[in-house]
Amino acid sequence: MSNSDDLDRLKAALKATPPASNAARQAAIAAAEENFEMFQESKQTARPTIAVTPKGGVLKGLKTMFASFSTRPVLLATSSLVVVGVGFGVLQLPRFDTALHEGFTAEDLASDIQQEVVIAEALEATDSFAQSAPAPTVRRALQTDMAIASGPAITHALPPPDLAEPQTDNRDRFANDTPNPLKITQEEPVSTFSVDVDTASYSWVRRSLLNGQLPAPDAVRVEEMINYFPYDYAPPAGDTPFATHVTVSLTPWNDGTKLVQIGLQGAMPAIEDRPPLNLVFLIDTSGSMQADDKLPLLIQSFRLMLPELRAEDQVAIVTYAGSSGVVLEPTAVSESGKIEAALSSLTAGGSTAGAAGLTQAYQVAETMAAKGEASRVILATDGDFNVGLSSDGEMKTLIEAKRDSGIYLSVLGFGRGNLNDALMQTLAQNGNGQAAYIDTLSEARKVLVDQLTGALFPIAGDVKVQVEWNPAQVAEYRLIGYETRALNREDFNNDRVDAGDIGAGLQVTALYEVTPVGSPAVLNDTLRYGAAAESSASDELGFLRLRYKAPGEDVSQLIEQPITGTESSAGFATAVAGFGQLLRGSDYLGDWTYADAIALANANKGPDPFGYRAEAITLMRLAESLAKAR
Repeated sequence: MSNSDDLDRLKAALKATPPASNAARQAAIAAAEENFEMFQESKQTARPTIAVTPKGGVLKGLKTMFASFSTRPVLLATSSLVVVGVGFGVLQLPRFDTALHEGFTAEDLASDIQQEVVIAEALEATDSFAQSAPAPTVRRALQTDMAIASGPAITHALPPPDLAEPQTDNRDRFANDTPNPLKITQEEPVSTFSVDVDTASYSWVRRSLLNGQLPAPDAVRVEEMINYFPYDYAPPAGDTPFATHVTVSLTPWNDGTKLVQIGLQGAMPAIEDRPPLNLVFLIDTSGSMQADDKLPLLIQSFRLMLPELRAEDQVAIVTYAGSSGVVLEPTAVSESGKIEAALSSLTAGGSTAGAAGLTQAYQVAETMAAKGEASRVILATDGDFNVGLSSDGEMKTLIEAKRDSGIYLSVLGFGRGNLNDALMQTLAQNGNGQAAYIDTLSEARKVLVDQLTGALFPIAGDVKVQVEWNPAQVAEYRLIGYETRALNREDFNNDRVDAGDIGAGLQVTALYEVTPVGSPAVLNDTLRYGAAAESSASDELGFLRLRYKAPGEDVSQLIEQPITGTESSAGFATAVAGFGQLLRGSDYLGDWTYADAIALANANKGPDPFGYRAEAITLMRLAESLAKAR
């Protein structure tokens, strides 16, 4: 297509363009500079709340801008700037349910968006726009919005994650380590780790797959995928805070090995027995939180949580952007309207003074704390702390200085492209709290409604697991997952070493793959000069030890039991463990495939009242297709 055809197409799209005006030109340049400052987060004032743009406002701005330039060179030089405006402005158009409340009809919105699609297509045909990455993304997003606007029904749910191509400036950072290696029992018979009840990794994996992308291997923490699902563990008897369950099964991906599954089931006290609760919502309102899957989803998530609290519980809200501030002083949940109004008033803008916000949140929490009550700061963020203390080590020091006061810290992550999962893990682990990633309202309900008691009320602290494997029975072993939770052997008996907590009613599951002595699956040769394993008449595969502290106690208690070789069939946890290892690219799965994981999961899906397991099988199928398409 010739250059003249490009211009003709653009002119046709813009239609009734007003005459050139120097004042309009200056206004367009000022608007572009303003948008650039906002996108760079260099503007210190708070950004306006999400509001409906006047009908035709986007079109009028574009028309005015283009009318200000009469020559093709200037027009082409300006196209890239327009791409920024479309790519980062139009994609932030108000949701349709908001617009309809302002008096707009679906037909009005569809008409405007159709015109915007035409403009995007026309711009894409120009030389400079064709070289800009956002072009197809903008056009597809506009077409999607038009389809929604002209559909038969419009709901108040947030839209699904963007299905556009991966962002080239992705700054997501994840906490992980090299997968656990195979250990030789004679050389290293003891394995020690801290429990982990976090589920952030599974939610991230789900979002990546639903966006048509295999997750980065470092984003996959297999233990968090396994622990996302409930399992049929019997509750503890008596006053013990949790029950232990150990089963042994044949490994589906390796005929010569076995899987040892260790399950911990936390007790669920009667809801009327729980103490009064003091919560401080520490909310990131920096400029990076503007997207629909960040601050708007965050606000809706906390709204879901409020009805689950009791009237005497208290909530305070602290925000941080260019600086921190108290948006809501401690308020009883009986005044829920006041709390919701404070949430609704939040807007995104400025930089991220995370350390200042965290310090102020703890100060507010200390004023709320009372004897016999539970206090917790819930940090909600995309994970960026780019003003003040920024390194994980500095943040860890700050959290460690506060956790002994009895005020715990949990972290909720939102959004993509800027997620600092590594920092979230550091904060939650050292704040005696839980880290979760919220990508949908359904996930918000799971974390903040269904599992609220477990997330907020610990029943056992500093829970450590140690397994001593019997070299007469087990030649080799490896722990599946828990790479970021590894402890030294001597840490097990050291009560000053921090470890994970278990909340009311929560579960923890860990899997070891073990190779029996004499199995053809043994990968290491016997040492010529090594000491032979002592013969043992015991059929124990190993010995399990658990240490935990009761809430408020400084001295740990010990639970012990042998691990016997009684076998059962592999279950759903095994399918998820295999799925996670496939996503990480494990070297220990042989020719086991996604199809095998799907078959095993289907065979062991069992009761699935919330649909979590069915969803996991769908994700396995998506991963299989994406892996084949590579």
